[in-house]
Amino acid sequence: MILKNESNCLGHLTYCSNIHPAEDWIGVFNKLKNHLPQIKKEVSPYQSFGLGLRISNLAANDLKNEKYLIEFQDFLKDGDYYVFTLNGFPYGNFHGKPVKEGAYKPDWSKDDRLIYTNLLADHLVKLLPAKIQEGSISTVPGSYKPWTYGTKGKSVINKITENLIKHVSHLIYIYNKTGKKISLALEPEPSCFLETINETVHYFKEELFSNNSIDLLSKLTKLNKVQSEEALRFHLGVCYDVCHAAVEFENPNESINILKNQGIRIPKLQLSSAVKIKKIDKNTHELLKPLNEPVYMHQVVQKDNDDVLSRFSDLSDAFQQMDKSYGSEWRIHFHVPIFREKMKLFDTTQGFLKDILKLHQNSPISDHLEVETYTWDVLPENFRNTSVSSAISRELNWIKSQLL
Repeated sequence: MILKNESNCLGHLTYCSNIHPAEDWIGVFNKLKNHLPQIKKEVSPYQSFGLGLRISNLAANDLKNEKYLIEFQDFLKDGDYYVFTLNGFPYGNFHGKPVKEGAYKPDWSKDDRLIYTNLLADHLVKLLPAKIQEGSISTVPGSYKPWTYGTKGKSVINKITENLIKHVSHLIYIYNKTGKKISLALEPEPSCFLETINETVHYFKEELFSNNSIDLLSKLTKLNKVQSEEALRFHLGVCYDVCHAAVEFENPNESINILKNQGIRIPKLQLSSAVKIKKIDKNTHELLKPLNEPVYMHQVVQKDNDDVLSRFSDLSDAFQQMDKSYGSEWRIHFHVPIFREKMKLFDTTQGFLKDILKLHQNSPISDHLEVETYTWDVLPENFRNTSVSSAISRELNWIKSQLL
C-alpha cells in the first residue's frame, strides 16, 4: 500500500514474507494464500496491498516454471496484491534448523550468489505492476566478516566487488529490455563485512564506485564512464535495517545523512526492532536464556560506561564473559515485534525505530518500507499469543499510526 501524509508521499509499505517458513515455491505460495487475505483486510482494505516477497534459490528456480508464474500473477490480480520488493538475503533454508552464519552462504564472492540474484531480478521485473517502474532486492552485506580476514581476505573482497558489478550489468540489461529499474540493496549487519554505516560508506566509495568498478561496468555494458558511474549509483545501494543499526548504536539522523551526503541510495528501509538490556547484572543471564536459541545468530554489541563498544558474534559468546559486562548496555540482534516498547523484563530498540520514522515522515528516506520480524517461530511462547497474520497486521498498523 502507498502511504501519504499532508506533505509527502511516504512510499510503499509491506512486510517481509520470510516470517513464513517455506523454501520451495509451492510452500511459499500456500503460505501467502493462507495469510494475505486477512492481512489485507486488516491493514489495507481499500487499496492494493504490496508484498515483500522472500524467495529462496529453490523457490526461484521453481518459479521458472511458467505455470507457477502465471498462477501467482493471477493470484496477485484477484486479491489486489502487488510485489515491489524481494528479500534475496537467505539463499537456502531459513527456518526450523540451525542457520547461524549459514545465512550468508553463498556470499558475494561466490558465483552461485550472483546467479541466484540475477534470477531474482528476472522474476521481479515480471511481477512489478505496469505502473511501478522501480523494484528493489535486499541482499547479504557482501560476506560474513571472518571470511574476509587474513591473506585471502583481499581476494575475497575483490571477487565480491566484481560479482556485484556483474549483477549491475544484468540490471542494466533488464532496464534496456523492459524499462524497469531494479536496485540491489546491501544490508549492513553485525558481524558482517559491511557492519557499520561508516564501513559501508568506505566500501562504496573505495570499491563499488571506484574507477576500477566504473571501468569494469563500461567494459561489460559498453556505457561510457559517466553513464557507468550513474548506473552504479542507482542500481547499488543500502538496505537500512533499523534493528541492525540500533544494535550497532548508530545515530539515526547521522547515519541516514552520511549515506545521503555520499550519494548512496537507500532502495529499501527495513522497519525492525531489537532487544535492549540497559544495564547488565547478575540476573541478566536467566532473563535472556530463552533467546539463546539454536537457529539464528543473535549478535551482541556492548556499550560500557566509557562508551566503548565490544562485539560478540552470538548471545552464547556474550554469556561466557557476562561477569565482566555488569553495568554495561547490551543490544542484541533478535528481531522482536515492533509494536512492543518492552518485552516484559527487558526493553527493545523501538525508540530508535520511532526516530527513523520521524525522519522519514519529514524527509522520506526510501520508497520501499518493509517490516521484518522473521524470528516469530523462535520468540518465547508467551510473546506469540496471537496468530501470525494478526501480529503482522498489528505491526503494519503500528507503522501507519506513527507516520500518518
